[in-house]
Amino acid sequence: HLSRCPIWCCLSSCHYLCPMQCKLSRPGPPATIVTIEEESKNGTVLVENMQINGRAHGPHRTITLKLLNNDDYWVILEPARQKLYLNSTGRVLDRDPPNSISTIVVNVECHNLPLGSRILHEVRIIVKDKNDNAPRFQHPTYYVAVSELTPVGTTIFTGFSGNNGATDIDDGPNGHIEYSILYNPSDPDSNSTVSVANTLSGYIVLAERLNYEERTRYLVLVQANDRAPHPPNRLTATATLTVDVLDGDDLGPMFLPCKLANNTRDCIPLTYRAAIPEFTEPSKLNPLNVTPPVRAVDMDRNIQPPSDRPGILYYILVGQPATYAEYFSLNKTTAELLVLQPISRDLYQRFTLVIKAEQDNGHPLPAFADLIVEILDENNQAPYFQFATYQGYVSESSPVGTTISASANLTAPLGIIALDNDIEESKDPMVKITLDDYTAIFGLTPTGIIRYLRLLKPVDREKQMAYTFTVASDGVQQSSPVTVNILVIDANDNTPTFAEVSYSVEVFTDMQPGETVLQLTAVDADEGLNGLVTYEILAGAQGDFIINNRTGRITVAPGVALTVGRSYALTVKASDNAPETQRRSSITTVYIEVLPPNNQSPPRFPLLAYSLEVSEAMRIGAILLNLQATDRENDPITYRIVSGDSQNVFNLSETIGLLLLGKPLDRETTDQYRLIVTASDGNPGGTSTTTVNIVVTDVNDNDPEFDLSILTNFTVQEEEANLFVGQVRATDLDAGLNGQVHYRIVNHPDLFIIGANGSIYTRVPLDRELRSQYELVVEASDGDADPRRTTLTVSVQVTDIDDNSPVFSQQTYVANVPENSPVGTVVLKLSAVDADLFSNITYRIKTESARQLFSLNPVTGELAVLQTLDFEDLAAMGMGASFTFQVEAVDQGGVVPPGQATVTVRITVRDMNDFSPIFSQDLYRGMVAPNAEKGTVITTVFAEDQDPPGTPASFVRYRVDMDRSPYSGSIFDVEEESGRVITKVNLNEEPSVTFKLFLIAFDDGDPVKTNSTLVEITVLQPSRIPIFTQEEYKFAPVSELAPFGTEVGTILAAAINQTIFYSIVAGNELGMVNNRTGIISTAKPLDYENVTSYVLRVQADSMVVVMSNLRVPSKTNTAKVFIEVQDENDHHPVFSRKLYIGGVTEDTKIFSSVLKIATDRDTGNYSAMAYRLIIPPTAEGQDSFVIEAYTGIIKSAIMFRNMRRSYFTFEVIATDDYGKGLSSSAEVVVSVVNALDMQVVVSTVPPTLVEEKKEELISILERHVQDQIPGAKVIVESIGPRRHGDGFELEDYSKSDLMVYAIDPLTNRAISPKELFKFLDGNVLEINKEFQPHLGEGGRILEIRSPDVVASVKKAAQAVGYTEGALLALAIIIILCCIPAILIVMVTYKQSVRQAECAKTARIQMALPPGGKAAPAVNHVHLVCVFHPTHSTRSRDQQVLFLTLRVLDTNSVAGSFFACYANNGSVNNLLCRKASFMCACFVLMPTVYCQMLSAN
Repeated sequence: HLSRCPIWCCLSSCHYLCPMQCKLSRPGPPATIVTIEEESKNGTVLVENMQINGRAHGPHRTITLKLLNNDDYWVILEPARQKLYLNSTGRVLDRDPPNSISTIVVNVECHNLPLGSRILHEVRIIVKDKNDNAPRFQHPTYYVAVSELTPVGTTIFTGFSGNNGATDIDDGPNGHIEYSILYNPSDPDSNSTVSVANTLSGYIVLAERLNYEERTRYLVLVQANDRAPHPPNRLTATATLTVDVLDGDDLGPMFLPCKLANNTRDCIPLTYRAAIPEFTEPSKLNPLNVTPPVRAVDMDRNIQPPSDRPGILYYILVGQPATYAEYFSLNKTTAELLVLQPISRDLYQRFTLVIKAEQDNGHPLPAFADLIVEILDENNQAPYFQFATYQGYVSESSPVGTTISASANLTAPLGIIALDNDIEESKDPMVKITLDDYTAIFGLTPTGIIRYLRLLKPVDREKQMAYTFTVASDGVQQSSPVTVNILVIDANDNTPTFAEVSYSVEVFTDMQPGETVLQLTAVDADEGLNGLVTYEILAGAQGDFIINNRTGRITVAPGVALTVGRSYALTVKASDNAPETQRRSSITTVYIEVLPPNNQSPPRFPLLAYSLEVSEAMRIGAILLNLQATDRENDPITYRIVSGDSQNVFNLSETIGLLLLGKPLDRETTDQYRLIVTASDGNPGGTSTTTVNIVVTDVNDNDPEFDLSILTNFTVQEEEANLFVGQVRATDLDAGLNGQVHYRIVNHPDLFIIGANGSIYTRVPLDRELRSQYELVVEASDGDADPRRTTLTVSVQVTDIDDNSPVFSQQTYVANVPENSPVGTVVLKLSAVDADLFSNITYRIKTESARQLFSLNPVTGELAVLQTLDFEDLAAMGMGASFTFQVEAVDQGGVVPPGQATVTVRITVRDMNDFSPIFSQDLYRGMVAPNAEKGTVITTVFAEDQDPPGTPASFVRYRVDMDRSPYSGSIFDVEEESGRVITKVNLNEEPSVTFKLFLIAFDDGDPVKTNSTLVEITVLQPSRIPIFTQEEYKFAPVSELAPFGTEVGTILAAAINQTIFYSIVAGNELGMVNNRTGIISTAKPLDYENVTSYVLRVQADSMVVVMSNLRVPSKTNTAKVFIEVQDENDHHPVFSRKLYIGGVTEDTKIFSSVLKIATDRDTGNYSAMAYRLIIPPTAEGQDSFVIEAYTGIIKSAIMFRNMRRSYFTFEVIATDDYGKGLSSSAEVVVSVVNALDMQVVVSTVPPTLVEEKKEELISILERHVQDQIPGAKVIVESIGPRRHGDGFELEDYSKSDLMVYAIDPLTNRAISPKELFKFLDGNVLEINKEFQPHLGEGGRILEIRSPDVVASVKKAAQAVGYTEGALLALAIIIILCCIPAILIVMVTYKQSVRQAECAKTARIQMALPPGGKAAPAVNHVHLVCVFHPTHSTRSRDQQVLFLTLRVLDTNSVAGSFFACYANNGSVNNLLCRKASFMCACFVLMPTVYCQMLSAN
């Protein structure tokens, strides 16, 4: 071996091996290419062995190895073992930006020590992408406004297109984005309101109709996920799309006020009222006071802009009495009702008007309301009140709007009745009643006979118990005032209140029982029981103290002796005596300390040390702490700060011990204080000390500050992303989050990004030609919830590179030049510009042939004519009138490419219209029936123009010269393009009258040229117009096999003393007519399958008229002829395809449908097929398939167990006319498959929809498979609910599983599942796009997977593997023990089993078609075993049991394993499989009995 060749060998007999040192010992390419996943661990083996010849270690080494071009030291070489490792110490191998390491290339240098030569071996390391980056939306929220009138299905948002949506920096499918709508729990309706039209583009469409009046905003949660191949590995991101609904004009106006009816959006019908005194002049009344004022508004309140909001117009629609219009009018725009004249009440007591309001933009939904005008009697009497005084009551707890009651129990309202003798007592006198006081507290209803007082403002009995005021009427006639007294009834709205929150009491041990400790008093402002207070001690008395429940006096309990040093905290409750449900109460705490008599002690602080936090924003003078100490002798106490406050920041009140803030705090200067405070009663030893620890907490009171010493003028080169621009720096003196600085770009975040350290980079390539300078606003903010911000403006100058080609001002230049223009005429001027700073552009004609006709100024771009161009000469030479050529603009200073631009120039030589149209005749003649219908063709005129064909000047059109034939032009016309002269109206003219019609022919040239001609039209005598005997003729059907010339029928017309000439004028696709006899016959072969019937229009004319080369169509001389074609059996059956490919599974049941055959072109019985099969018989002589004779459905006739990868070929014969007619044949191939050959297409739509669209979906899948295997056939095995979960035992009917397999037409076998998966899954995006129209919105493929049966078998196989040894041992024991039982069972069941099998065989034989060979007798193998399941896996409908069965047949192997399947968890009907056996089993515990069904 070369690696063992020592150095000395090179100098001896094996020196010929030395040149092989350093060369690769392996075959293949010289470069070593390996792949590694990004983010691989440090030390990952890249190359296990370089396989370089030679020894690189030890005393006899022949080569040395070292790494070259290992620039970033990603690779480590171990020379001894020729092994390469990954070196990622302290860093990560990242394929994604900004590192973007996709390939690492190093060289291993091998030094051949004997020869001194060196060889380089390249190692190329491909870094594979890993899905380690989630998609990121460019914005957390998106916004769109949609009108409520937008139709369902409209695309409302395309804002995710381009780079504005979500992006993923991963590569391949890991970086592909698709969008979906998520359920938003905070807005549950949003995900049903919109949907994603295209998951790849993220276009959002409207799924439900919007209604601004119900909902004005939707928050749609949009998810973006990548397309990682394994769905569980896919990463997602979400953003919120705010959809604002804009008001649209979909509602009409409504009258105000609007009261909604029964929780609907409809207003209760409204009635307006007005009253006017009789005989009153309109000037004193107008405009009438209508209650409420007439006003309508558009129910679409928020149409934007406001200028688009419609106005409201008002009308009186109808009214009663009918003379209302003489007395009233309604202003169209203001809705003011005006009286037109005085009204007598003797004539009219009331007017009822219906008024309409509608929008001024023609909106079709008006609103209606009633307006009742009462005519009042002349007012000559004063109104009066029914009573002189009124007494009312109101509870002080009553809410605003409460009606004042007439009784103290507040049950009946207080009614103030005002009457007027001028008005009937049953009608409202319409007087105005006013209050002289308390108008802010009480209000009176404005109308009605009975008026009610309502509360306008809450009242408080504790402030005022009663209200008295005067009510008077101030109408035209003044009434006498009446007095109203309102008494406020007490409500329990006050709580008993103690003077102090807590009380502190010192008692001495020498106090006696019953002696007063403390007198408590709670005050309740209510009256009666609501204000009666009772007291009780809830807790803390410990039996030593009691309280008087009425007086609140606390005393020492009887028989109690107080003990020195004890302390009590009594909880005392004060309650009023209102009813239990309304009762109010409050509590206080009484602290009691028992002291010895005549004891001296210093003051005591409650705590030895105090700790508190004080915000640095605390105001001066704020109380920070109560340091009050207690002295048992109640001596006065003096407080003092003895240390810790050298700056006198704090103040301590000497007498009461309150610690106050004396000066502002600044955490940035001093963040904590430790104060020593003393309390002294002035006696020796009467001083105590406590410590106060104060921590100053930070507030966000400092803005971030930029370092202005750093330059803020930056430059960056265009056309490259992720370039460093510059850096800014900011600091914040605050602490914690308040001091953390964050940066962001304010005004150009789409172009620049800024890092956490203030470094600014370009986000995308910049283009100096679009913008050369940016003033970036950089914001620095702290981390507070309400951050403080500072901004800095930096200038970024974009430097230019010569990266632009010249660009013409137009994509194509088109110009027209009049023919015969002089040489040098400038046709057009071309212009191109270069966006770079410096450019030198010149122009030239690129097309060689164009240089002969045109010249181009290289500097100015002016294009001129080089020779005279004549339109007709050019046409005669075949050059055409249009020249198209290329012109170049070249940037002499630019790079190539770019540096040049090309544009197309099209020059058209314009014909100057040299010729006028010329009519073929100077005079045209025509005849017309006197009763001709409108549109009847009389004659045709023709004019020709000699200008070149195809030019506007050669296009001739026609019109009537109305100046020269005004009357004729009113009844006749000419078709503009065809020149046919027709009747313009239905004629009713006198016979023998001749009309002169002048026609003009004109072209479209420049200028337009014309010519004229005359048409003389004579009205024919009715006697010379034949009349058909029938308006419609219907003949007997004609066979489609009728020969040429077969008579179909005869038509007949008559005229006095005239010879008739017959002709077919329309629909002449069938045949011909004898001009003299009217016999219609066939003129060509008929084909029922192409045309089933014909409609001819025939005309009969006088021979005299025909001889004059004129025709006169009328109502009487034209008729319709209807001819039906009779079908004949003239076509062989036509199969829909020459080769039918189908498939069956190994477990297909007998008589299962396999294929449907479709045929024929004829109809009726001729298309009714009888089918039969020509099938090579099997070895047993049995047909494998049968066909239903008249449906063409091929069905299975045998079981296909253990026949996978085999196939059947046979012929199908179709004979039409139920088997009595013509025949054709087609080939059929049926392949046997099983679940291992299949793939499951999982989609998001229910199985019913997949079943409905099955044909369309399969054709799509088939097309993608055929792209790889031409002619392949995709077959559906099953369609069902999506199965998922462990073992696929769960079913989801909202999604579906479509199980398919594919047959290769070359091999007639199933395509391998791996290939089928690759064909489908590799094109899943394209398939999804094609599925979209059939599956509907949101319908798509979730995944392509293997069938669940395969997974179950794999799982079961694994389970068997764990226990197969134990099963084998158990099987041997069971078989030995079961021998006696086997003998008994064989004798007992042998006869019954044979009878059942014979019956089954007979049924199969009867089901086979006539002539089929009988199946051979089925061999019987009796199996007996003890039922002992060793392992099972359950699903909803199947249990798999593994049994050990012994085959008693001498031809089989004893002790074989069988897998048994039991339906619905029952073991009473098992199906066991092994190798070539299939057995049916049943159980009679504890023994299983099996019988072989098939030995295939």
